[in-house]
Amino acid sequence: MVIDYASPGVFTTLDTDQFPLAADLPTDPVEICRAANGLLLHPFDAATLPQERMAEKNLRPTSAIVRALLRLDSAPLHLTRPAHQRVVGTCRHFATLSCALLRLRGFRARARCGFATYFAAGQNLDHWITEYWHVDEQRWVRIDSQLLGDERAAQPEDLAPGEFLTGGEAWSLYRQGAADPNTFGVAGTTHAWGAAEIRGNAIRDLAALMKMETLPWDEWGRMTASYEGKTDTDYDLLIDEVAATCAADIPSDVDRLYHSADLRVPDEIR
Repeated sequence: MVIDYASPGVFTTLDTDQFPLAADLPTDPVEICRAANGLLLHPFDAATLPQERMAEKNLRPTSAIVRALLRLDSAPLHLTRPAHQRVVGTCRHFATLSCALLRLRGFRARARCGFATYFAAGQNLDHWITEYWHVDEQRWVRIDSQLLGDERAAQPEDLAPGEFLTGGEAWSLYRQGAADPNTFGVAGTTHAWGAAEIRGNAIRDLAALMKMETLPWDEWGRMTASYEGKTDTDYDLLIDEVAATCAADIPSDVDRLYHSADLRVPDEIR
């Protein structure tokens, strides 16, 4: 079983009439991600925009993100927009749009869900990044499209080991006693911290490996019960398996586990 990361998934497919807008995108993967960076505006940077624009952060498909972008400015996708003409999107939007454009150019790419260590000292903050396969070096390169041109990460175009932790990597550190779960959470919140947030991102990362890049606040299976403190040992053992399977990165095992109870993204999600 092979997961074709060079082809689009449910959320990373552009409409056919949007293809010409991408014709002049760069051919270098980092520059493709930089182009995506110039089309989006993080909610933390959108305070001066009308409040109704904040709803754009709930857009799931890349095609819908591009449609929203074109309503603001019909220019091709390789052209950077001024801030007020960018779509409001979270780190997930930066990662997923980058992933979609990389796939459109034929690169193997995937979004990853987890935690960044470089936003605040001593904290591991909820975050999404993109990976693309570097053919010459035979490795996945982790790139933070949101931070290209930003100094918060030393080298956002090729993140160093440990700068970004997938949900599964964070879970493994927690289970080994090597990380305090209360340092993992969502910036700007007081409630979305701890082991439950790590469990949620481990499952979202598994889904992303199956090309199902959900919103950061989507919940399914027993995720809601986990956030409410209503799960027990058997669920933690399942997350252990999720972490190990994502780390091993064997497509057939990823596919098998994803299609088990509690883990597959349903047709309708919260």
